[in-house]
Amino acid sequence: MSADTRSRPVTGRRQPVQQRSQERYERILDACAALLDEAGAAALTTKEVAQRAEVPIGTLYQFFAGKEDLLAALACRNLGHYLYRLDDRLRSEAPVGPDGFTDLAVEEFVAMKRTVPGFGQVDFGGRVVFGDSEVDNNTAVALRLQALGGELFAAADPAALTLSLRVALEAADAVLKLAFRDDPQGDPVMIAECKRLVRCYLVEQLGRR
Repeated sequence: MSADTRSRPVTGRRQPVQQRSQERYERILDACAALLDEAGAAALTTKEVAQRAEVPIGTLYQFFAGKEDLLAALACRNLGHYLYRLDDRLRSEAPVGPDGFTDLAVEEFVAMKRTVPGFGQVDFGGRVVFGDSEVDNNTAVALRLQALGGELFAAADPAALTLSLRVALEAADAVLKLAFRDDPQGDPVMIAECKRLVRCYLVEQLGRR
């Protein structure tokens, strides 16, 4: 991810409860995502985000402590959307084996890279609450993927599986960065290689359990 929010907790000043506040909160994140595509994370300012969202700057600071907090919130929203989309694909194409699970996971990430505003600058990040504790980005994603996999991963040792999924995520992230470096739609050859790499690794690791 271009804007590094992996090590930062999401520390929004308050979470919206009323519908009107929720709409403003989402509008601010939408404005942030659009501006990221236009100017990049380095040039992003809270003032510009507030102007694009058509809210007073004070309203933005009611929800977010600053720019980094805003980016972390956007990254966490992206994670939620990704998991929802992947779950939907898994349900619609069930049953799937490890190969199918891997391919769908990569395909949904690629689809978001191509279509979701700001995702190319900030995909996932921040520290995410999982259970009773906060965990880092890739651990959070690995735990959620384990949950989505359900019976597919039932025979695997949970701790070892989390480690394997974290390694797979790091590898996939590196290859997909190359895929999108020069091609805004992603180099199909590199995307295919990403699937092959992660598929082979995970199938081998699952076979050892």
